[in-house]
Amino acid sequence: MPLNLSKGEGISLNKVAPSIQRARVCLGWEENIGGQDFDLDASAFLLAPNGRVKSDQYVVFYNQLATPERSVVHSGDDLTGGGGGDCEILTVELTQVPQDVDRIVFTVTIHNAEQRRQTFGQVSDAYIRLVDDDSGVEVLRYDLATQATQATAMSFAELRRDTRNSSWQFSAIGEPRDGGLMGLCQAFGVNVN
Repeated sequence: MPLNLSKGEGISLNKVAPSIQRARVCLGWEENIGGQDFDLDASAFLLAPNGRVKSDQYVVFYNQLATPERSVVHSGDDLTGGGGGDCEILTVELTQVPQDVDRIVFTVTIHNAEQRRQTFGQVSDAYIRLVDDDSGVEVLRYDLATQATQATAMSFAELRRDTRNSSWQFSAIGEPRDGGLMGLCQAFGVNVN
């Protein structure tokens, strides 16, 4: 039985999955508007202690499916989403994440949100879950309550390195963001020239 987190809660993976080496971070959602296509995109930003990406190679999304050392790998872009189950998956090799990466922030954005007049207020049943890739066991889950937000991007959760005991902590964020993927890239220091 997975541990369900609420917004703002976090827990050390040492407590709930002490032997985990490879985590699947699975994101899913449903759209509230019948018949209208939504294209939601999961991304991961690998951040240094200063809160900015280690380099532009450390944002994983539909156009850059892996970090150089493949510590984070994206399953690929699901252009339709919905339909129940996981829509997009990011696999994290916890022992391969570079030591100068302090945390990994998992986000979801709505592709072409402004042109399509779409927001997270039109999305329901959004969740993020962490699965032990070796055992297939779901360890943690966070069900996002969007509360009819007008945001076009969402910081769902993060993995933060705990240097005191060489482990990782998973935290539920659930923070609406503006500006879509471009806004997130700018906020996390990605070069978007």
